[in-house]
Amino acid sequence: MKYAVIALQGKQYKVSEGDKLTVDLLDQEVGKTFDVSDVLLLNDEGKITVGTPLVEKAKVTLKVLESGKDEKLLVGKYKSKSKYRKVIGHRQRITNLEVVKI
Repeated sequence: MKYAVIALQGKQYKVSEGDKLTVDLLDQEVGKTFDVSDVLLLNDEGKITVGTPLVEKAKVTLKVLESGKDEKLLVGKYKSKSKYRKVIGHRQRITNLEVVKI
């Protein structure tokens, strides 16, 4: 099985062809593809290449499926004995990607 570990927005993701992943919002248009050259590890049918720190001449092609907001998370604050309660919501802005080619 062919897979790679890539660095994207300061985070690491293990991806293989056809995978879909959700990351923080990217400044890319929906439907476009882009390349990530920050490949930290590459497994090509059992042949493992570890980068120092990056694997040379390796890239992963990603396609932007959609951009939007994630599900709402409720965050609550509470202080005992003072009748203080506060609930706020948060929706993280996300981008859904698909791995096209390694």
